[in-house]
Amino acid sequence: MAAVTQCVRGALRPRLPLLSAAIRTSPRLLCAATQQKNTGQNLEEDQSQSQNEQKVEASSAEKLLAEEKAKLEEQLKEVTEKYKRALADVENVRQRSQKLVEEAKLYGIQSFCKDLLEVADILEKATESVPKEEIKDDNPHLKSLYEGLVMTEVQIQKVFKKHGLLRLNPVGAKFDPYEHEAVFHTPMEGQEAGTIALVSKIGYKLHGRTLRPALVGVVKDP
Repeated sequence: MAAVTQCVRGALRPRLPLLSAAIRTSPRLLCAATQQKNTGQNLEEDQSQSQNEQKVEASSAEKLLAEEKAKLEEQLKEVTEKYKRALADVENVRQRSQKLVEEAKLYGIQSFCKDLLEVADILEKATESVPKEEIKDDNPHLKSLYEGLVMTEVQIQKVFKKHGLLRLNPVGAKFDPYEHEAVFHTPMEGQEAGTIALVSKIGYKLHGRTLRPALVGVVKDP
């Protein structure tokens, strides 16, 4: 038994210094481990704070970008509206100009037509002044003159019609202040009030526009 005890002591004796050294160095190791743990926690906290700051910065940048996008979209909308209005104005000007050109083509001869109307009036009065009973074969000169006047009047009316100039002889029609000019009013049996009873001077329209109103007598209530 004594021999066994001595053998155990002999086996443990060389290891005692190692255990003692391990015990002495363990507080340092524990301190270092604690420091490493604290350092790891601090790094995690710094990383978390950095990530939060990055998220805040990213959120602010997104907000600024969104605001800038909204401004640009608003500016684009305004520019588009101005562009559309400008196009509409240009189109309106073009249409008005085209209309003026077309009207100039249609009514450019208005003054010339007015002057010719006087010639037509003279021809009409000349043919009306010839006594119908005098137009006979035994009076060839008067007959030829009359027929020439009639043919000239017919031809000039054809020229007028070709250029859009039409007669207004509204006997029996309702009075229209845009086409007729009343020179007198008279009661007349069997005629409705406001009806044209007499035309003292023929009127004319050029392409649907009254060039000269007809001078008329209008029926009034008795």
